[in-house]
Amino acid sequence: MFNYNKLEILLHDIFLGKKIVLKSVYEIEKLFFLKNKDFQKNQHVFITSLPRSGTTALLNFLDKFDELCSLKYKNMPLILSPNFSKIFGKRKKKSQERFHKDGIFIDLESPESFDEVFFKNFSEKEIEIELLNFLSLFLNSNKSNRYLSKNNSNYKRIDLILKILPNSLFLIPIRNPIQHAYSLLNQHYNFKKIHISNDFSKRYMKYLGHEEFGDIHKYWNDPRDFKDTNSLNYWLEQWKFFYSNIYKNYKDKKNCKFIIYEKLQYSEYVKKIENFLNLKTDTNNVFKISEKKIFENYDKDLLHQTDIIYSKFLEMT
Repeated sequence: MFNYNKLEILLHDIFLGKKIVLKSVYEIEKLFFLKNKDFQKNQHVFITSLPRSGTTALLNFLDKFDELCSLKYKNMPLILSPNFSKIFGKRKKKSQERFHKDGIFIDLESPESFDEVFFKNFSEKEIEIELLNFLSLFLNSNKSNRYLSKNNSNYKRIDLILKILPNSLFLIPIRNPIQHAYSLLNQHYNFKKIHISNDFSKRYMKYLGHEEFGDIHKYWNDPRDFKDTNSLNYWLEQWKFFYSNIYKNYKDKKNCKFIIYEKLQYSEYVKKIENFLNLKTDTNNVFKISEKKIFENYDKDLLHQTDIIYSKFLEMT
């Protein structure tokens, strides 16, 4: 998210905050730009998992490949209308560190998790029709054939997407549970401060379906033993529920690949990901891995339960 001026805020409120405007512009876009090119059988790439698991790092890395094309900040606020959004794409924005304060800098050419705007504005029946239309508009606009998506909510609709796009590939990052939970907790603190000082930031995140942190946080699973979001145990328990379900539901899906965040520092491991995605590369890419000292108290039995789940993923990769 950028530090938007008043006009930009108004445009975001109009085009993202009013469903009828968003979908009306989308329908006009289809009238002018929708072509009958079939992208259904292509190997589109979907990154999905809990936030703070390396999803953004994977997105930024994969967006550099010419074979793949992702939504970018220049598509805002007309996310569903990529051809019309080129009007806004002519703006200039200086590179700035994103609000997460995690060392990742963004500009208008930076990819980001924006396609939840599409999914949250259509019913499941509509998605079965409109997802192909949306991809056609976007890919034709960018003269590309393979869509790249990072959307932390798509874990809920992997089966639906595969029904529509049967050759799609899913990357599901998993991070060491205590490190991951600590990162989630810190971002929760961070966005609580942001939401106090910047009211538009709350609206903005709701428009995008990003309600993971701060005053607008929505849990992924009903909290059972730990309900205080200011406690590390809350986020550890969420980790446990989330990844135990992911393991159970997708361990046998050939289109899904579990990615161990900590292994991304090894070039041989990154090459396996590239091969899974059928990407052409001769480089030795590696990722910078973040690891923090933990100063928060936590339940040791809960951590042990999460470590057991984490070890199952390690055995598979």
